[in-house]
Amino acid sequence: MATHSPIPGRAAELRGRRSECDVLDRLIEAVRAGESRALVVRGEPGVGKTALLEYLVEQASGWRAARAAGIQSEMELAFAGLHQLLTPMLDGLGRLPIPQRDALRTALGISPGSAPDRFLVGLAVLSLLSDAAEEQPLICVVDDAQWLDRASAQVLAFVARRLEAESVGLVFAARGTSDELAGLPQLVVEGLSEGDAGALLDSVLTGPLDGRVRDQIVGETRGNPLALLELARGLTPAELAGGFGLPGSVPLSRSIEESFRRRLDALPADTRRLLQLAAADPLGEPSLVWRAAERLGIRAEAATPAAEASLLEFDARVRFRHPLVRSAAYRSASLQEKQDVHRALADVTDAEVDPDRRAWHRAQATPGPDERVAEELERSAGRAQGRGGLAAAAAFLERAAMLTREPGHRAQRLLAAARAKRDAGTLDAALGLLVAVEAGPPDAVRTAEVEYLRGQIALEQRRAGDAGRLLVSAARRLEPLNSDLARETHLEALGAAMTSDLDIPGGVLEAAKAARAAPPGPEPPRAVDVMLDAFALRVTDGYAAAAPTLTRALDLLLALKVTDDEARRSLWLAGGRASVMVAVELWDAESFHVLAARQAQFARDTGALVQLQLALSFLARSHVSAGELTTAALLIDEDRMIAEATGNPPLLNAGMVLAAWRGQETVASELIAATAQEATARGWTSNAYASSVLYNGLGHHDAALDAARQVFERDPVGYGPWFVPELAEAASRTGDVALVRAALEWLSERTRVTPSDWALGIEARVRALLSEGEAAESLYRESITRLGRTPVRVELARGHLLYGEWLRRERRRVDAREQLRTAHEMLATMGVEAFAERARRELLATGETARKRTVETRDELTAQETQIARLARDGLSNPEIGTRLFISPRTVKYHLRKVFIKLNISSRNELDRVLPGDPATVRML
Repeated sequence: MATHSPIPGRAAELRGRRSECDVLDRLIEAVRAGESRALVVRGEPGVGKTALLEYLVEQASGWRAARAAGIQSEMELAFAGLHQLLTPMLDGLGRLPIPQRDALRTALGISPGSAPDRFLVGLAVLSLLSDAAEEQPLICVVDDAQWLDRASAQVLAFVARRLEAESVGLVFAARGTSDELAGLPQLVVEGLSEGDAGALLDSVLTGPLDGRVRDQIVGETRGNPLALLELARGLTPAELAGGFGLPGSVPLSRSIEESFRRRLDALPADTRRLLQLAAADPLGEPSLVWRAAERLGIRAEAATPAAEASLLEFDARVRFRHPLVRSAAYRSASLQEKQDVHRALADVTDAEVDPDRRAWHRAQATPGPDERVAEELERSAGRAQGRGGLAAAAAFLERAAMLTREPGHRAQRLLAAARAKRDAGTLDAALGLLVAVEAGPPDAVRTAEVEYLRGQIALEQRRAGDAGRLLVSAARRLEPLNSDLARETHLEALGAAMTSDLDIPGGVLEAAKAARAAPPGPEPPRAVDVMLDAFALRVTDGYAAAAPTLTRALDLLLALKVTDDEARRSLWLAGGRASVMVAVELWDAESFHVLAARQAQFARDTGALVQLQLALSFLARSHVSAGELTTAALLIDEDRMIAEATGNPPLLNAGMVLAAWRGQETVASELIAATAQEATARGWTSNAYASSVLYNGLGHHDAALDAARQVFERDPVGYGPWFVPELAEAASRTGDVALVRAALEWLSERTRVTPSDWALGIEARVRALLSEGEAAESLYRESITRLGRTPVRVELARGHLLYGEWLRRERRRVDAREQLRTAHEMLATMGVEAFAERARRELLATGETARKRTVETRDELTAQETQIARLARDGLSNPEIGTRLFISPRTVKYHLRKVFIKLNISSRNELDRVLPGDPATVRML
């Protein structure tokens, strides 16, 4: 690493940072010991964050070190900050697993390719850092993290949350909190104490200072080290002595910047020009800056006064003393001067190697509309989208629109920018651009597209009622213009309405009637067209009439290749709900899982994070049904991290349902209560479903019945297989035979036309609840047999529980023990604790004592260790496990060592012996 001239007062400043340095020293010791640590150093401008980063790097002497700094003018360039940080390590790309290597190369623009999975990029970075730390510890520092481009910030935050045992330290410095870095350990840096601030001031003064003036300076700068140093440097001894040059009430960051501005004004004109040029270049590449300087007629000698003033230095990179120097230099330029420096930088930027940065500089250099530059920005937007940089694509398109003279073309580019912002998850910003689109000239197609996009955004903001109304209106507008798009929009509208099935204007029945009145689809029909017809029939004519069309739609969906455009549209229309609803309506658990996994893959491939949240919710529901609650929890945690990164709310329904199945009464009840009002207003079913599961597990069957009845009476599309088993059990336990019979009638209508093992297994169970003697026993056994042929293991376990409870009531204790023992083992292994406790109590009633966990050592394993142990048992390698769980192979190895110690084994081959009967985990995530 390059050495830099010492900053006056640095030693005195660090003496005042003893507690902060202690925190960094502990981080160094942890990393040296083989652990990994992430930290956010937070504080106002000039408070000393950069000095602490320099201290950290100095303390890590002999380690590998990597640096990056967020630069405000580079925030629109996807993965620019990540490229800075990883440049010294790119020689390790070849050692990464091929999917990770390809994703990272594409993200960094090293090689072409389709938009990479954002989380695969994150895993590649984690693996690359881990590889770089193999020989010696690695320290990574990221200054001015508040100015990182969004893609880099999301990936680095992803990595920071997954560091465990790689000997890597990752430390950010930022001015404030951010969505991306929320939740990471923080070191808040405040002003120096009065004594330390005074000592720092004394260390740089060249003459005596009146004590009262000294106290005033310390007080007004609030102990901010940079403010103290700049004040001492920027004022004459007379001004300091008398206190006449103090900053007064000027905000501190502005005061510091003004101090830098005064020092800039004192420099020769060419030096100021050089500083403005360097401030406009985010790369800090000396040869690039000098080539641009040559075009502006700036000679090499211009750098000397800047270096002597400790403002800028040329070394391996061009470095400003502080970001506020860069800011002051750039702001000191007039509009014409800014355009001139950007034009010079564009001229010397290689159009082949870095076309996007060249386009951005050209855009900043252009004073008015320029179609050639706008077209260049459009091409850059396409490349950014190809790398998964949706936020960057939106910025390029928005700037292209600003440079477009023709109003209609300008509105079209703004619409494209709004779509990109929506895909990037900045939904409110997308809505803001749509206002500007509507100010353009009248255009029927564009008006329909705006309404369509508003409807999609409403759906993603969980405003399903508004979404249905907007989408129905957009679909009707599109019918005479584009019948295929009109039918897709009708499906979006119907999917939104089915999510919020309240009887309100724009509700499900109106959406279904509008869909049936739409122009017919093409021949042969697309999956989209058949789905639309199926759901419209389901709402207007009932289940039996719709079943054959639903079956045809599912066949078409499963036959599509994920790489096809039609497949991607079909999978994701109606927020992805429509395709998975087809599988649920047909009681096809395997197809439900396949479609949910394909949705997640599609969202990852395109970097569409809002859509990925929804897909993860569906996928988590599938894993819960399979009894794979640990896997579901990991997916829900991923959703939470995406929500933090995008600023959008997490999808609480999946976490609420998971907590209900786990029997976590306090957690589930809090989540149910937190969303109850909104669920009632919007007709959501997840709250009622979670309540029914929770209360059935706890044995509060009256409360379970109240919750399940709410959903059953509305009969929403795509929810029956979840809530009808809860309704039937609760009604049976509370003696409501009529309601059990109603549930049976509902089920029989479906099994007559959809005889899947899942549906027939639940139907046999409900018939058993209504039967006695040998008939009941035969039906319980039939239910268990049928459910045993499905992936819905949690219902299979409950089938054993219900059968065992019935046997005990029949005074057949020995037979009851067999079923209850099986139920308890399955439910406890899955983590379905409340139902497992029910099975344990029933076993006690038969005279047998059951432990709460059948394998004592399982209590010693954390959830992550359990998941890693399962995957290792099932034959996955460390890199494969790391890819599955978004952790590094070294972290997998670290956890497996702990697993072996806790389970008293020495190899993977023994995992099968100590982890018997676990639910299958090798399924597509």
